[in-house]
Amino acid sequence: MGDLTPQGAWGPARRFAPLRKSVAQARRFVRAALEGVAPDTVDTAELLAGELVTNVVRHAGTEAEVSAGSRDGVVRVRVTDHRPDRGVVLWGCQPYAGTGLGLVERLAHRYGVDTGEDHKTVWFQLGSDGSPAGAAPGWRTTVPPYARRDTVTLFDVPGALYRASQQHRHALLRELALAAGAGDTLGVRPEDLATACDMSDVLNAGMTAALEQQPHDGDMRSLPLSVPADAAPAVVTLRRTLDRAEEAAREGDLLTLPALPRCRAFHDWLFDQILAQTAGDDPTAWTVIPREPGAGPSELVPWDARHVHASRVPTIAADDGNRILAVNGPAADLLGWHADELVGRRLTTLIPEHLRKRHRSAFTSLLLTGTPRILGRSVPLPALHRDGRLVPVRLFLQTQETTDGRTVFVAQLAPRAAAAHAPRAPGRSRQAALREPGGHYPPTGEGDGQPLTDGGGPPPATGRPESPPPVRAEPEMPALQRLALLADIGTALSNAPDLEEGLRQVGVSLTRRLADWCAVDLLDEDGVLERVCVVHRDPGDTPPETYEGRLPAVTESARGPLARALRGAGPLLLTEAPPPSQASSPLDAHYLDVLNRLGTTSAVVAPLRARRAVFGVLTVARTGRGRPFTEGDLSLVDDLVSGLALGVDNARLHQETRNIAERLQRSLLPVLPDVPSLALAARYAASSATAQVGGDWYDSFLLPSGNTALVIGDVTGHNLDAAIAMSQLRSMLRGIAVDRQEPPEVVLRRLDMANHSLYREATATCIYGLVKGPEEGPWELHYSSAGHLPPLLTTAEGEVRYLEEGSGLLLGMDPDMPRPRASCTLPAHSTVLLYTDGLIERRGESLDRALGRLRRRAAALAREPLDIFCDELLIGLGADNTDDIAMLALRPVPPLVPPH
Repeated sequence: MGDLTPQGAWGPARRFAPLRKSVAQARRFVRAALEGVAPDTVDTAELLAGELVTNVVRHAGTEAEVSAGSRDGVVRVRVTDHRPDRGVVLWGCQPYAGTGLGLVERLAHRYGVDTGEDHKTVWFQLGSDGSPAGAAPGWRTTVPPYARRDTVTLFDVPGALYRASQQHRHALLRELALAAGAGDTLGVRPEDLATACDMSDVLNAGMTAALEQQPHDGDMRSLPLSVPADAAPAVVTLRRTLDRAEEAAREGDLLTLPALPRCRAFHDWLFDQILAQTAGDDPTAWTVIPREPGAGPSELVPWDARHVHASRVPTIAADDGNRILAVNGPAADLLGWHADELVGRRLTTLIPEHLRKRHRSAFTSLLLTGTPRILGRSVPLPALHRDGRLVPVRLFLQTQETTDGRTVFVAQLAPRAAAAHAPRAPGRSRQAALREPGGHYPPTGEGDGQPLTDGGGPPPATGRPESPPPVRAEPEMPALQRLALLADIGTALSNAPDLEEGLRQVGVSLTRRLADWCAVDLLDEDGVLERVCVVHRDPGDTPPETYEGRLPAVTESARGPLARALRGAGPLLLTEAPPPSQASSPLDAHYLDVLNRLGTTSAVVAPLRARRAVFGVLTVARTGRGRPFTEGDLSLVDDLVSGLALGVDNARLHQETRNIAERLQRSLLPVLPDVPSLALAARYAASSATAQVGGDWYDSFLLPSGNTALVIGDVTGHNLDAAIAMSQLRSMLRGIAVDRQEPPEVVLRRLDMANHSLYREATATCIYGLVKGPEEGPWELHYSSAGHLPPLLTTAEGEVRYLEEGSGLLLGMDPDMPRPRASCTLPAHSTVLLYTDGLIERRGESLDRALGRLRRRAAALAREPLDIFCDELLIGLGADNTDDIAMLALRPVPPLVPPH
């Protein structure tokens, strides 16, 4: 134990050497000094004193002086070191992060720091002495003084991700220090570990001070970081030390998990910016650097359960313990549950039995190694419905951070036929946060009377600082700005992956150049009015989805601005409140209530017309911070809605065409026959990047002879014509095969001749095969290929070969050309796989390499059940596929022979 110092003002004091064993000695000293105090209070004092002494040993490296005592029910503990230049750093970690100052902040009634010329004392009190709880003056982050320093500018720092990476860096360095204290350096030199810890403290202090000085304007901030001018070598050492700690964590040598990809990517960016800018290079924003799937900056808004609940995309969020945190209505409906029933359950509740082992393995691997497999990728797989059936979906999984730095896994599920692109994570591109709804105001709209706001003062506060005033259009917007705005709207609609995202981007452009907020309401084919988009330039705490969704019906009694615009009136200028009689329907009341809740002082309401019909309304509005809309703005809004209406109508026509083709394609997917001793499985996945409409198909049916027919094909093209041609070829092939019952090569030749009799014959690849043999075997496959990729035969022992014989010309080339035939024996429990090129082909990659990858995957899955075999191939090879995928697999399974 250390030396006894003179009696402190409240109790005894003792010195401790800068050794790790001093932490335990200091804890025992505090417990002894507080004899007679309530046990719970002593436990807390012992814990906090140990954390503060740990900080002295690790960061100050000097002798620690500890005093502890109690008076009138109040406990006071003081810990002094001799490094006043090494100030305290309150970097906002939660108690579970294991940081001493964070624990002091949350457990002590009062706390503070006193700094002298040669010492620094951190103190805390437990128990009330009548003083207010919280920090005493002087308890703030201090940045160490540097003889020479540089300022590094960090653009677009995501707050939640920064906190997560900061906590993880702290955990890794702490574990390395503990291991070093036990005599295991894990390949890190003591001097490097000390340098790394010091540099990490410098970064913590600088970042925390920068965050405290910058106004909080959303989670994304640009920060000036003060670092020593000679920081580069220490940053390199810190990076090298963290890399070694990550390796040790992956190998299980540290009591912490490796970082997830986004944390690693953020650290790399942070270190790169410090090294580059101190060397004189220009800064690069976090949001513009490319990253691998799972590490990208796409989901920059901190996770919020409200985003999940409000999203119209089926969405599920889970924690790193595999527990479901939130489920929205569309996801619950898709899977046959009520949302509240799923919260708290294991995620495996929604995973088919045959994929649960794979999920647990992949999830554990992600946590233990930090290596992602499907993060940030669009993956086709089945989900488990409550009634036990499988629901084909396309999964898009991303990680987000909570505001206190913990990781949440957010999954979006798109029904397989509707997954044209990777879905957006909740909160992504949601510029449209709204003001917190206030009370009910008098109805507002057109006419004479009071202003739009109720005259009771400013709109409800959002709890956030005011943003700079928006760029306002002058009474006559300059022609160049007018053209730029029109061009932005056209570009947003044409470049967006779907109509909803396009409208949001239009809203962003409008709120940057013209309005404070805007909304788009559209009528669907059944005449139901839906608010599909709300965008606000001054985000508040209420998600924009609060005001989105289905609106009240448009009735004859509706007379408000929205109803009038839907009947063709406008653009309508709203500058004053209408009489109460105008809120004569639920639609009117709802619309006018929204105007007031958003603090609207003026608005323009304009109809969206196409093909001589009104199908929607655009509302652009301003609040009280700038000039109101005037008559001079109406012509501009009229031009805007003309271009917007044309773009929306074109997008809807395109989507309608796609939906027709998708329904046609889906209706043609057959039900596989039930054949004794032959297991059959098939999978179909639309492209994740193209129009979702193509000519891929599979088929299997029993012939009157008892043979089983196997078919797979791919018509050239990805459009409605391809889907129609595919349906014709499929039907003709079935008819020819069942009627003629001829060898495969003859059936394909007849199909080719029939194809040439069509008005527009199709160019297509196809394999037609017949499986022959009794229930107990042996079985033979006879097949002919019209230019299709070769079938893959995988034995139960993992031997794999392609069946490359029997290949001839594509269909549609020369129907008179003889077609070859091939045969092979199918061993029991072997697997024949027929597939289309979307499963294997990748841009810029040779076919041999693609076929080799499929061969290796199939060999590894040789002994898996047929459903797992197919799903694993689809998950492993079909993620982010840019072409449709069709798969048909067959496995001979002889009947069990009963024992004698």
